[in-house]
Amino acid sequence: MQVIILCGGLATRLGDISKKRPKILLEVGGRTVLDWQLDLLREAGIKETILASGHLHDLLYEQVGDYRQGMHICYAKENKKLGTGGAIANAMKYIHTSPFFVLNGDILLSGFSLQEMLRCFHEQMTGLLLSVRVDDIRPYGEIVSDSNGKITDFREKQSICRPGYINGGVYLLNQKIADAFPKQQEVFSIERNVFPSVPNLYALETDANWIDIGVPKRLAYARRHFQNGVCR
Repeated sequence: MQVIILCGGLATRLGDISKKRPKILLEVGGRTVLDWQLDLLREAGIKETILASGHLHDLLYEQVGDYRQGMHICYAKENKKLGTGGAIANAMKYIHTSPFFVLNGDILLSGFSLQEMLRCFHEQMTGLLLSVRVDDIRPYGEIVSDSNGKITDFREKQSICRPGYINGGVYLLNQKIADAFPKQQEVFSIERNVFPSVPNLYALETDANWIDIGVPKRLAYARRHFQNGVCR
């Protein structure tokens, strides 16, 4: 199996922290975010990782190379900002398996195996999204699914503090997802321009330890709590 990791963004929310270092190479618990993610992927039988790169690509390649922790690495470099959807479309030229995983390059997971998504996936699905429970949904958009896991709604950020399930930035996609990509459009968002119009899109809900390290506060939290392969 293969995976695309989205790691080409400018990471502007992190300010100076990521100006000279790709976000995926930031250290958490003495290891890079990429190393944490490769552990998760290798346990699920992933053989090849495609890094959808852009910002600081040359530094990323210099630090990572073609192999890391026994994983073959290749690169789908963006020559301009393509958005999450455009980056996936650009990287899919290297994809020859179906389904395949897509990960945001700024997330950490503990207490969860991607094997669970593989077990739940069936070929009638266009995609299966990891849906993570959080205590406060206000910083995120919400995913609503029915009793069978089929997604019925994507809700924008809410103003009321309450628990709910959000997009965890981990996707298991059938190659048929490309049929839903905007035609004649190179730059687009997978979350806004694709997912809401896909009919056979499902969510797998989990209470796993999850964090998006894309802002300084959450990066600091991850550095305090993610140690030795687990979230404490």
